[in-house]
Amino acid sequence: MKQQTILITDYHAKYFAHELLLRKGGGIERLSRTLHDAQVELNPHQVDAALFALRSPLSKGVLLADEVGLGKTIEAGLVLCQLWAEQRRHLIVVCPAALRTQWAHELKEKFFLEPLILDWQVYREMERQGKLPFETKRQIIICSYQFAAKMKDQIRKVSWNLAVIDEAHNLRNAYRPNNVMGSNIKVALEGVKKLLLTATPLQNSLMELYGLTSIIDDNIFGEPSQFRQQYVTQGDTVVDDLKLRIGPFVQRTLRRQVLEYVRYTSRKPLTVPFTPSQREQELYDAVSVYLQREDAYGIPRQHRHLTALILRKLLASSSHAVAGTFTAIRLRLEKMRNEVSQHPRWQEFLAGAQEWDEDILQEVLEDFEAEVEDEVEIAEPSIDRNVLDQEILDLERFALWANGIGIDTKTKALLTALERGFEQLELMGAPRKAVIFTESRRTQEYLFSFLEAQGFMGKVVLFNGSNNSPQAGLIYQKWVERWKGTDRATGQPKIDTRAALIDHFRDEAEIFLATEAGSEG
Repeated sequence: MKQQTILITDYHAKYFAHELLLRKGGGIERLSRTLHDAQVELNPHQVDAALFALRSPLSKGVLLADEVGLGKTIEAGLVLCQLWAEQRRHLIVVCPAALRTQWAHELKEKFFLEPLILDWQVYREMERQGKLPFETKRQIIICSYQFAAKMKDQIRKVSWNLAVIDEAHNLRNAYRPNNVMGSNIKVALEGVKKLLLTATPLQNSLMELYGLTSIIDDNIFGEPSQFRQQYVTQGDTVVDDLKLRIGPFVQRTLRRQVLEYVRYTSRKPLTVPFTPSQREQELYDAVSVYLQREDAYGIPRQHRHLTALILRKLLASSSHAVAGTFTAIRLRLEKMRNEVSQHPRWQEFLAGAQEWDEDILQEVLEDFEAEVEDEVEIAEPSIDRNVLDQEILDLERFALWANGIGIDTKTKALLTALERGFEQLELMGAPRKAVIFTESRRTQEYLFSFLEAQGFMGKVVLFNGSNNSPQAGLIYQKWVERWKGTDRATGQPKIDTRAALIDHFRDEAEIFLATEAGSEG
């Protein structure tokens, strides 16, 4: 047989050598292809976490629980990139809706992976083109919790190679039947290997850790009652045993463990104490008495705990926040009184009509789900007109009382804290920037007006769950014009508005005034 000699260029020699490397397996060699391609400065703990996820003996998945700022997204990106190189390309990322663009940007810019943000608009358009949106192997699917929960039946049909769940602590109650979104996502990804990411695997109860492990595998700890009896009720005596049990599939890195090679900005706490005024304390006490009334129509009995939690959070947020809420409840009661014949089941009417602050409601619901299973059906009592009339007057008095407080002591303390903080930043040569978190949008709007009147005109940017303020609209339009025709703009207003507000704070504003929605990602 005549032997043939094939001549190749240096370029093709490098190409074939790279392809051979992609077929090499095991340990750090397996990850070397990803380390070579990734456009990111990797730290040892990130490589270690990625290897942990790839070699975990638990086939159903792992939980990476590094502290905030240690690069969990990078760790997940390394794993996704590695699987992609191995031709295992049925990959999905499930995350809070606000983080979809951030994930897409990270995967594309740092790992050269092509993402597909899948929402209803994109899904329907692909269906019209005769495509199966979840079946694509040319892009990594990125979708929100809500979308994944709604599309659980379609997601279940796909043989996923890996599902990444970001901010996984949001699903800590997925094992509870009443947690509809968490349960649906759990069903959708049943049997799929998962990579869970969260900086807070445990906040208030060990049952939260159970909830996260149940997403990976229901059989790790058995039934909730078994876990509760074995670990929750036993206290510190079983901590070592629990650590041993979760060791094969949970890895957590703390900031103090990486100080050798990661330089963090020193945190210098500056505390500004304040004491509520007499009028503020009296309002708090009066509202507390109201919340304990068994005959309060504004607090439907079947939703008493939830309503009380929200009102207390609003009261702690600011007098302006609770004033608006009391006015809303009063108007509902007046409507019910005037149209009582149309609402024989008045508790359902009131519960369904409450217009709670979306940001604070979501925060409360996450904690409330742990208690909701104890709710019981309560008979519908008849309406006592005299009691109802008095309650309407009380609610009106509360609202007037709260509005009459004006600038409360917490707001004055905030202004002092900003002044001192900016002074310290100037001495350090640091940028004049501050982030303020609020419980309520009403508080946020009040603080926005207050700060603008205190010399910060045009220097405060609002950020919340909807981002639909006039200011946000103007910033968004300017941002879209700037990034027109580039990959930076996705064409989806909600996602781009978030990016625009963050860019505006970085480049122009001094104060970022956000609800809890600003803490994600």
